[in-house]
Amino acid sequence: MAVTDEAIEKIKDMIVSGALRPGDRLPKESELAAELGLSRNSLREAVRALSLIRILDVRQGDGTYVTSLDPQLLLEAMSFVVDFHRDDTVLEFLAVRRILEPAATAMAAFRISEQQLDALSAQLDALGTEPSVEELVACDLEFHRGIVQSSGNSVLCSLLDGLSGPTTRARIWRGLTQEDAVSRTLREHRAILAALRDRDAEAARSWATVHIASVEQWLRSTL
Repeated sequence: MAVTDEAIEKIKDMIVSGALRPGDRLPKESELAAELGLSRNSLREAVRALSLIRILDVRQGDGTYVTSLDPQLLLEAMSFVVDFHRDDTVLEFLAVRRILEPAATAMAAFRISEQQLDALSAQLDALGTEPSVEELVACDLEFHRGIVQSSGNSVLCSLLDGLSGPTTRARIWRGLTQEDAVSRTLREHRAILAALRDRDAEAARSWATVHIASVEQWLRSTL
């Protein structure tokens, strides 16, 4: 194991064991290096790596702290990583979204409030019948994010947020090249919304699956 990797593992063990808790300040560099049997340089590299993935927060002039370790914070790094997909692997991201998002939509059917449903409906009304592709994609992201947030599962919400990078590109590409993409997307959004208003979890799940699968099917035929 590389020295820096060993240092990362030792800090991780301290957090997992509870020796360091969310919000705790790490001991001084010299003290922590001695305690863990590490060089100060390897410890410094480990801290830098863990701060990049939001495990640690380095505050200039104040010290290094364990972050809140909130799932949304920790999964932010995923959205950065998935942006480096190849064209053929975007289908794999879409397949994962097709598994997760319908489940989240079904969960939201029992949790989403009438006020939230009204807000989503107003958002679609404001978009009009002939939005630009950019407007449609922005609305699509906010529409699905609002529903997924209503599922009550923050981890699921963060995972799906992280998958939006590559799938956004696919939606833009589809909107630019497929004539009925805009009207079809709006129809599918309305159908999902109607199922949620009826508190019909299975209908909501089915429409969300159709909505995502249509993008996936179209993209598969073009690659």
